[in-house]
Amino acid sequence: MQTHSTLNYKLLRARLSTLSKQAEVQLLQDNLIGIEKESLRVNTTGGIAQTSHPEALGAALTHPYITTDYSEALSEFITPPFAKIRDALDFLQNTQKFVYKNLENEILWATSMPCVVAGESSIPLAQYGSSNAATMKTAYRRGLGHRYGRVMQVIAGVHYNLSIAEPFWPVLQELEGNSASLQDYINQRYFDLIRNSQRLGWLVPYLFGASPAVCKSFVQGGSSTLGEFDKSTYYEPYATSLRMGDIGYQNNKENETGIKACYKNIDSYIDSLTCAITTPYPGYEKFGFLKDGKYQQLNSNILQIENEYYSTIRPKQILQGNEKPTIALRKRGVKYVELRSLDVNAYDPLGVNESQLYFLEAFLLFCLLQESPLIEKSGRKEIDHNEMLTAHRGRMPGLKLLRNGQNYLLKDWAMEIMQEMQAVCELLDADLPEKPYINSLDKQIECVVNPDMTPSARMLDDMRQDHESFYHFAERMSKKHFHYYKNLHLSAEQEQFYKNEATLSIEKQMELEKGDKIDFELYLKNYFAQQ
Repeated sequence: MQTHSTLNYKLLRARLSTLSKQAEVQLLQDNLIGIEKESLRVNTTGGIAQTSHPEALGAALTHPYITTDYSEALSEFITPPFAKIRDALDFLQNTQKFVYKNLENEILWATSMPCVVAGESSIPLAQYGSSNAATMKTAYRRGLGHRYGRVMQVIAGVHYNLSIAEPFWPVLQELEGNSASLQDYINQRYFDLIRNSQRLGWLVPYLFGASPAVCKSFVQGGSSTLGEFDKSTYYEPYATSLRMGDIGYQNNKENETGIKACYKNIDSYIDSLTCAITTPYPGYEKFGFLKDGKYQQLNSNILQIENEYYSTIRPKQILQGNEKPTIALRKRGVKYVELRSLDVNAYDPLGVNESQLYFLEAFLLFCLLQESPLIEKSGRKEIDHNEMLTAHRGRMPGLKLLRNGQNYLLKDWAMEIMQEMQAVCELLDADLPEKPYINSLDKQIECVVNPDMTPSARMLDDMRQDHESFYHFAERMSKKHFHYYKNLHLSAEQEQFYKNEATLSIEKQMELEKGDKIDFELYLKNYFAQQ
């Protein structure tokens, strides 16, 4: 194995050695895990559902667990934060079971990439009622459609949220002799985690990417870069996650405007996003603001709001009311991180599984405890290059990524990371007889040794073995998951819980609509004027 390293593992090993001698290391078993899973509602032929978000599920604007993303048909299921991964997955499963009980002649699509896309007009924008908050959410989505196209917006993904156990921070700070305020220390360490996660983020689509193929209907006007798998499917033979590639969601004006989020620290991050949401971009003025009584976008700036900026991982703080994300971060600091690079796992009816989540927790803790130098301009280019290359050709034999200006075998780099993660997993497994973290790590090592075991390779192999197009593979898996949920039991208490949440959400939406005292333009002005 090559010995050249981007990062020095001495600091990681020293921190792990110190922590292993501390009784407080058990605090890490109280990290909070949350999952946000998107699923496209489709009709019986796989076409994007044209029906409204089912009323029995409640109001998408105000429901804490069942909402919609870009489209009325793109459902999103959110778990509360849990200390145990199994609890988060159980909640996600129960939520999807309740949703299935309230769908008529529709199923949830099992893959990240949609099929049977009948053009932009076939994708209905999410609707949230008549309140100012609702109008803002729909106008923002209409703006996204103008800027990037609606088709791109119905790609589904899984977001993994991790909040480090709060009692652990002062322990770590004291061990390191850091004298900053606790929140300043927490902010800086989360940004250390984020930078390392970006450097090594190519590993996530390599291991868990599940979109090596797409329906031709998704690529409007055909593709000059993807190969033809069959008459209705494009693919790349060694792709892992085309969702994360150049046909997926990207901020395509970054190079023109020179705007890129800065992850040096929380202040530079906030300042760079604030610049983007306050700087006009002439190319977006053509979409206008108000046409035929509908708001076409929130503004013509580089970004309408912070959430428009695509990133594989985000620092997050829980919002209070109608608060801007950057304001929440500035006032209360980082609460958790949101990893956004997970494809929907087509082989699991939940869309994600326990082994993946154990690995991701260990991986992000590895990123936290590792040395994390600042990312220079050349480093940013390497990060983008490696992510794109892994998305499109990650399983190619002998594939090399860029590492400090040098070519480095993906396989060697991945094995090096896994070897260093071993001690992190052992720390997390200390009091767990079943050793779930080490077992998960071992599974991923197998995928590095044998790329054919990755979900992306399995998908293409299944499609070849069964002579299936991507559409027929996705349809088969979607129906398989449908039957899984059909045969799943939801207790009376669980069902009542979701019914109560649906009722409460509708009441909250009505309160918002009744409570509006100003017109939308003033509402929007007040929103952006927050200090």
